[in-house]
Amino acid sequence: MSQEPTTYSLFLFLFLSHGVSSYTVPNSRQDLHPLLQNMAEEIIDGSYLNALLDLIQFQSSHVWTDDLSHRVLAYLNSRNVAFTIPSLQAAVENHLEQRLHQPQKLLEDLRKTDAQQFRTAMKCLLEDKKDSLDLKDIIIDLGEIRERALQSPGVNRSLFLITLERCFQMLNSLECVEILGKVLRGSSGSFLQPDITERLPRDLREDAFKNLSAVFKDLYDKTSAHSQRALYSWMTGILQTSSNATDDSASWVSAEHLWVLGRYMVHLSFEEITKISPIEIGLFISYDNATKQLDTVYDITPELAQAFLERISSSNFNMRNTSTIHRLGLLVCFYNDLELLDATVAQVLLYQMIKCSHLRGFQAGVQKLKAELLDIAMENQTLNETLGSLSDAVVGLTYSQLESLSPEAVHGAISTLNQVSGWAKSQVIILSAKYLAHEKVLSFYNVSQMGALLAGVSTQAFCSMKRKDISQVLRSAVSQYVSDLSPAQQQGILSKMVQAEDTAPGIVEIQGTFFKEVSLFDLRRQPGFNSTVLKDKELGRSQALFLYELLLKTTRRPEELLSAGQLVKGVTCSHIDAMSTDFFLAHFQDFQNNFALLSPYQVNCLAWKYWEVSRLSMPPFLLAALPARYLASVPASQCVPFLISLGKSWLDSLVLDSHKKTSVLRKVQQCLDNSIADEYTVDIMGNLLCHLPAAIIDRGISPRAWATALHGLRDCPDLNPEQKAAVRLKLLGQYGLPQHWTAETTKDLGPFLVLFSGDELSSIATKFPEILLQAASKMARTLPPKEFLWAVFQSVRNSSDKIPSSDPMPGCHGVVAPSSDDIFKLAEANACWALEDLRCMEEDTFIRTVELLGAVQGFSRPQLMTLKEKAIQVWDMPSYWREHHIVSLGRIALALNESELEQLDLSSIDTVASLSWQTEWTPGQAESILQGYLDDSGYSIQDLKSFHLVGLGATLCAINITEIPLIKISEFRVVVARIGTLLCSTHVLAEFKRKAEVVFGDPTEWTSSVLQELGTIAAGLTKAELRMLDKDLMPYFQPSAIKCLPDEIFKELSAEQIASLGPENAAAVTHAQRRRLSPLQLQSLQQALDGAKTHSWQDAPASAGPTRTSSSRSPAGALQSWGLWLGCPLLVLMAKLLW
Repeated sequence: MSQEPTTYSLFLFLFLSHGVSSYTVPNSRQDLHPLLQNMAEEIIDGSYLNALLDLIQFQSSHVWTDDLSHRVLAYLNSRNVAFTIPSLQAAVENHLEQRLHQPQKLLEDLRKTDAQQFRTAMKCLLEDKKDSLDLKDIIIDLGEIRERALQSPGVNRSLFLITLERCFQMLNSLECVEILGKVLRGSSGSFLQPDITERLPRDLREDAFKNLSAVFKDLYDKTSAHSQRALYSWMTGILQTSSNATDDSASWVSAEHLWVLGRYMVHLSFEEITKISPIEIGLFISYDNATKQLDTVYDITPELAQAFLERISSSNFNMRNTSTIHRLGLLVCFYNDLELLDATVAQVLLYQMIKCSHLRGFQAGVQKLKAELLDIAMENQTLNETLGSLSDAVVGLTYSQLESLSPEAVHGAISTLNQVSGWAKSQVIILSAKYLAHEKVLSFYNVSQMGALLAGVSTQAFCSMKRKDISQVLRSAVSQYVSDLSPAQQQGILSKMVQAEDTAPGIVEIQGTFFKEVSLFDLRRQPGFNSTVLKDKELGRSQALFLYELLLKTTRRPEELLSAGQLVKGVTCSHIDAMSTDFFLAHFQDFQNNFALLSPYQVNCLAWKYWEVSRLSMPPFLLAALPARYLASVPASQCVPFLISLGKSWLDSLVLDSHKKTSVLRKVQQCLDNSIADEYTVDIMGNLLCHLPAAIIDRGISPRAWATALHGLRDCPDLNPEQKAAVRLKLLGQYGLPQHWTAETTKDLGPFLVLFSGDELSSIATKFPEILLQAASKMARTLPPKEFLWAVFQSVRNSSDKIPSSDPMPGCHGVVAPSSDDIFKLAEANACWALEDLRCMEEDTFIRTVELLGAVQGFSRPQLMTLKEKAIQVWDMPSYWREHHIVSLGRIALALNESELEQLDLSSIDTVASLSWQTEWTPGQAESILQGYLDDSGYSIQDLKSFHLVGLGATLCAINITEIPLIKISEFRVVVARIGTLLCSTHVLAEFKRKAEVVFGDPTEWTSSVLQELGTIAAGLTKAELRMLDKDLMPYFQPSAIKCLPDEIFKELSAEQIASLGPENAAAVTHAQRRRLSPLQLQSLQQALDGAKTHSWQDAPASAGPTRTSSSRSPAGALQSWGLWLGCPLLVLMAKLLW
């Protein structure tokens, strides 16, 4: 919402407060400059925005002198307007309230400004420099004002509209275009609705038109398909006016027009493209930056791409010339002139096709083209000879082709292979083995050459490297691939870095996300940490809890710990409470900057602290972390800052209890009066839009607000069934049945296609199959509804060749088996294949697609069984399978029975790690894998290293509890956190807990960092041990540990312990655990869920924070009333009082 005029009035309040209200100067009207007279008149009229604009205009050509404040006050007194400080302050706050509630007021104010005032406002927006107004004892930072204005959604909307309305009539069009660019680039893209083109000027100067077109090109991906089409029409309308075309047979499209259109060139029709003259298309391709433009046409279709290729060919460009191919950009992805193509040209095309992964869709066609070019590139040559010149098409090579490569060929092509993305894990294993077979000894140099193939290095090979070489690897460019390694591989590297005899240097050298794998045990042995060393390292919560407490005892500047980023994870409630009021308010921004790192419990502690020391300036979103009744403290007049503040956070992570969330949303609805009147309200709501009740979606969103609301709802991660039904009905009411939709409508509604039935989607599948596939590809990490997957499946099947195999397997006569193309396109929709389809799949198809099929989450047990039988048919019995076969199976391996698992070669921990990545093993299967590894590797339990324990993963839960004591403490203690992620049985967890006591001492000695490190292992505590835990430790159980506590043990917790669980752990309590609780315990649980205050902070250590005397005076920047708090205020006054 707009805060601009109020901020100006705040300035005037500060400015006038340095005068004396009764002070008079003779002939004040004559002595005061006309601009200042006008400013005073605006103050009298309450037009505070205009008053500030007059002041800025005055300051642009005059020097502010000490006596001007008195003379302005004298002028006001001469008009019988006597200000007192309280009355002016009240006027200021009242004015601010109005602006907070009605952001449209800014638009009205700007409409009422005179020409000079409007120019001044626009010039202020236009400036890039950090300018300021110096009024002797007050400095107004206009740069900060401008920056905050452009970050505020509601203000941005008003500035956008007023620029369109008035700017082009009053300012240079280039300046107006620059302002539009600034405003639009700070928006979500929702401003550019299709009807906005009606307000765009059509008589722009050429340079201004090109600049504005460039803005629209930059915002292309933020713009809806309908708006893209509307903007394209606006651009082409102007371009056609300037065209020299005299009849319909001549094209208006020139080389320069294509350059101006940029990405919008994909909206040219097929007919318009075919009419472009060869001369013009030739000129366009000759431009130095034509390639850069064609590299960005991500949404071009095959039909249009081939039309462009045909026109380029007609312009006398040799389409097989290397220089021409380099200029084609993404058009190369649709190259179709393969007849008599020689191998060299095929290799050039393959190199250029690396960029084709950026295309929106059509990837199956790209893979098919790459396969054809691959065959041509290898004509009359062996794979060993051509490997380095095949670009990323090598990912299409089969296992047998990769296994046929010589180590020398892989070594020679490593500079190409290490840059390729899209490798399957099994391919990486084969190629890495080939490369290392040539290298013999693993050193820093040869590992640094591996790039994307690093994940194929075995855990044992990493452990065989010298520590010095490992250290160099972690500091080199190849370290970016460490995150691709399995937990076992990472632990292998870590065990080499953190050697018992010399821990310190190794730990400090570990950077980035890898650092969080360092065990708490090793951290406790490291003396040399400081906040500077930790700044570039990602910390686990147990690490942060330990390190913050450790460093707080030695630092003289606690604020350095808060500004170190990840360390805020370790701030406890005791630390927060020990902070003085001044320190807390001055450094609260450090918490807010790292809000995503904070736990719900930390947010709750911050909320209580803020409530106690400065509730009037408290960021409103923190109220949601307090008990629900505190929401009543938000008066109706302060709803807007409450909604803005809450809308900038994610409510699901802020409020975990469903009942409390209902209370929060009830307050939101109350603030909204159960309706959304306009687009400004949508701007204010932010992420709260995702929590709108179905009734408001259905009946409470006005037609004016709906387009903007729909734009926001697209990004909601998880609408509930009622919300989805309401959105669906709303869409049907607006757009009609899907059978009547246009391509643009279908694209814009892509995320909502899952809301429609199979029958409704059938027409989409027929009319726009590629758009449906693109929508499905964006849902890769979710499991869409079955009806949606069926629509995708039918769409692909209907468009593929339905020719049964000429040599079918027995029982497959007449069955159209899945093709590689089909499987590639379908992704999660592969779950729709019938059992006979999977059974009749050709062997080559299975080999090429097994990893894709193994990644499908929706396969049923019978489908997995069928695919397992196919693997046996293709690769023979499991006893013959090698590591890359097993790794490639993914979820298909779940169909292996215990006898088949026993046949596998499980001598490598990396093979076992790939199996343990699956979480659906039965206890019998897990036991077979664990025993198979011990048998095949020759290890006994006491021989297992830390990386073996990590690699065993969930199968470690199958260990006999009598064998757990045999695990070496020296290995166990460095992987406690990893084992603490496993959901093992109570008996196994209890035995691991006994093991943990050897490392960390008796449970009565455990600290918050230890409890956090233990994870689910803490669920192995006995009733007596659990009862003895200090209640202040309860928030530091991991939620997974709470869930794992047996019901009969959980009920032994005291009411005080349960009340101290914190919101996150309270939300983890299961229904079975609840049923065993007494009424008093249930009451305590509800208190924890609600965020009630239970912290015993009085016992906070003296070192927990600065020891300055608390002061009720807020520091500079801490605003003193709800009315002055706003997450993105429009024009924040940076006033520095210099007296």
